[in-house]
Amino acid sequence: MSKITTDNLDKVKQAVNICTMCGFCKSVCPSFKAVKWDSSAARGRVILSYGLLVGDIPADESVIENMYTCTTCMDCVRRCPSKVNVVEIVELCRADLVKNGHILPKHKAAAENILEHGNPFGEKESAVERLNVKPKNSEIGYFPGCAATFRTPETAGAALSIFKKLNVDHTVVDCKCCGSVMQRVGWDNGDVVKLMENNVAAIKKQGVETLIASCAGCYRMFKEEYPKFTNMPFRVLHISEFLASQNFKLKPMKLNATYHDPCHLGRHARVFDAPRDVIKMIPEIAFTEMANTKDTGRCCGGGGGVRSAFPDESKAMAEARLTETEADLIITACPFCVNNLRFGMGEKKTRVTDLTELVDELL
Repeated sequence: MSKITTDNLDKVKQAVNICTMCGFCKSVCPSFKAVKWDSSAARGRVILSYGLLVGDIPADESVIENMYTCTTCMDCVRRCPSKVNVVEIVELCRADLVKNGHILPKHKAAAENILEHGNPFGEKESAVERLNVKPKNSEIGYFPGCAATFRTPETAGAALSIFKKLNVDHTVVDCKCCGSVMQRVGWDNGDVVKLMENNVAAIKKQGVETLIASCAGCYRMFKEEYPKFTNMPFRVLHISEFLASQNFKLKPMKLNATYHDPCHLGRHARVFDAPRDVIKMIPEIAFTEMANTKDTGRCCGGGGGVRSAFPDESKAMAEARLTETEADLIITACPFCVNNLRFGMGEKKTRVTDLTELVDELL
């Protein structure tokens, strides 16, 4: 195989020079625990990236698999004593792989579906059509996200129900996928930026001043990635932050419960307290943290394009996370986490639910 062309060698070269190969990343990397090869840990991916970009390593199947079993959870970055931004390196390398024609079929299909249909699943309806709502102008805009619209519509339905119960004037924004899927797998950034600009224009047109997102990945995308490429004339909240700011009473629930931190909401976006503040509003609930929580919370295995391309590895990561609690109820705040934790549950009877659905149930 010939050497791939690259625009990102300097950043990867710097990472190789900084990385001490200490292996601390291996102790927290969810995909290393699932794949069990050193090349699937952060330090292995840094070396592979450099080898690919200087032409010492061909872009063969094993190398591509190791670059794409990363969930981009960022726990390696937290643990790294040298502060190497491994997630950035992985995504830069993926972008160069895609540019050279090396893209996994599942990821290619998802990106093309977003460009053609506005969602990664290839659904022909828009979000507002699927949710059966009529867009209008409002200061509060709800962005349900593709997963909550097309795969766990009960989450989006619960959000809309809560708005109604609290008499919150709102609109469902009439726009397409946030683009996180495309950016995570290394799709052409020009397409991603165009999608961002069109979404911002559509949201602005509806007079939205506060955008509320259900999905952790969508929230991070609007909060952290969009401002890098386009002007953001509105503020962004995760729905847990919105709920934590509201004054309402919930019915009691006598269950042993815990909370799983979505990586893109927690480690990436630093939203740890809001979901827990909402859970504290539930009378009589017995809450205990998971073995690893907040900044050290383990990944569910569903992010970074891993679930679609490598379901077995994704399931193994979910199973590992589920060993960290004996709670009867696992609450989380992202439809991707809900889906993947349920995927890893097997015969266990533990209930996994989105925080929004639980609040709507008890409100």
